[in-house]
Amino acid sequence: MRTAYCVDTVRAAERDLMARLPEGALMQRAAAGLAAACADLMGRVYGRRVVLLVGSGDNGGDALYAGARLARRGAGVTGVLLSPARTHAGGLAALRRAGGRTVAPQDADGPIRRADLVLDGIVGIGGRGGLRPDAARLAALADGARAAVVAVDLPSGVEADTGEVRGAAVRADLTVTFGTHKPALLVDPAREYAGSVGLVDIGLDLPGEPDLEALQHADVARLLPVPGAESDKYRRGVVGIAAGSARYPGAAVLAVAGALRGGAGAVRYVGPAGQSVLARYPETLVSDQGPERAGRVQAWVVGPGAGDDAGTVAQVLASDVPVLIDADGLRLAEVGAVRGRTAPTLMTPHAGEAAALLGVAREEVEAGRLAAVRELAGRYGAAVLLKGATTVVAAAGGGGAVRVNATGTPWLATAGSGDVLSGVAGSLLASGLPAVDAGSAGAYLHGLAGRFAAAGAPVGAHEVAEAVAGAWRDVVRG
Repeated sequence: MRTAYCVDTVRAAERDLMARLPEGALMQRAAAGLAAACADLMGRVYGRRVVLLVGSGDNGGDALYAGARLARRGAGVTGVLLSPARTHAGGLAALRRAGGRTVAPQDADGPIRRADLVLDGIVGIGGRGGLRPDAARLAALADGARAAVVAVDLPSGVEADTGEVRGAAVRADLTVTFGTHKPALLVDPAREYAGSVGLVDIGLDLPGEPDLEALQHADVARLLPVPGAESDKYRRGVVGIAAGSARYPGAAVLAVAGALRGGAGAVRYVGPAGQSVLARYPETLVSDQGPERAGRVQAWVVGPGAGDDAGTVAQVLASDVPVLIDADGLRLAEVGAVRGRTAPTLMTPHAGEAAALLGVAREEVEAGRLAAVRELAGRYGAAVLLKGATTVVAAAGGGGAVRVNATGTPWLATAGSGDVLSGVAGSLLASGLPAVDAGSAGAYLHGLAGRFAAAGAPVGAHEVAEAVAGAWRDVVRG
């Protein structure tokens, strides 16, 4: 599992470690790892041209010391000093001793255009509000040059704790981060500025609970239900799907498709699309008597394609089993009814739906995904899975670590894809997983299935559902 910690936690851990080390030792550890990553990226060091974008903080010092190491190995290193009077003195001296040279920002155009690698040490993890004009010009030059761009700890201009990008920022091919991931490296929109991410262990002693978690194959494999010798379809869990309408029967079919592949032993369908569901999936248990008379289930999925059927949503919310609310159900679910539930609830909005629930513009949700998912989880007292390029999952109330998932592909932005995800995650709820685990494992499988189904080409939601089994096998095989 990858974890990320906020700026205050990282700084406290750095202070504790520096108090136990000789002066400057921690920066030297970081610079050594940074220089090694740059050397690996370039393939060879001797004769390469490297430009350092050097700000006034410790990130600038890291860049200077790393540049000095590369210069000693035969690279031609030029440091662009954005604040000469505030440049890290020890790092600057090391660079000059190693044969590096320095230039002012106004003289950086030529060196950047000719560079093989640009090292971004402009702003550290405390940066806010995008880059200032001089730095923004250098970032744009680097973006337009042929050089590989490596960010020191975090791309300059992105906000470490929130993942927000409020102005100009560096776009890196590689980010070398120290001690731990920062939240911005795992969540959009900042994540797309980071490129690949390499982690250098500098010996930080971090607390047990991080701010963000990103599951990997082994973590998901441990969560997925496995039937035993005594299992039957009811012991494995029964998931109820209350979805679809005369206008949107396909939503019911796709939610059932996801549920059948999500680990539960049986799927009950309730709604007006029973014939469509049975025609495609005859193993489904179909009822037209409403949720209260459908028979026993261990979890419900309600809302996909439901139109204006508020009565069905209310019946499901009144049940005493876990409930996943998606699509139209999000609009129809009353805040009080959700907050008043004693069983777990998982809400699965996309950015537009989350914006409507919060009463803000969609752009505000997309710019601040962590804040939005935490606020929704607090407002509704429910776990919330906010869909997107990086899906984020917050526990009921909004506290604790937020789970982040990036297994998906842009090809998943297709009609019905979210209905499949609802079915998969709802089935995992029925098999006994807590809401956050069901949401994050479901998103992981769904994203992986999207990759497998698309393989770089357009894909339909039904193909994503069919690929879930292959994603499941890939996860459990490691």
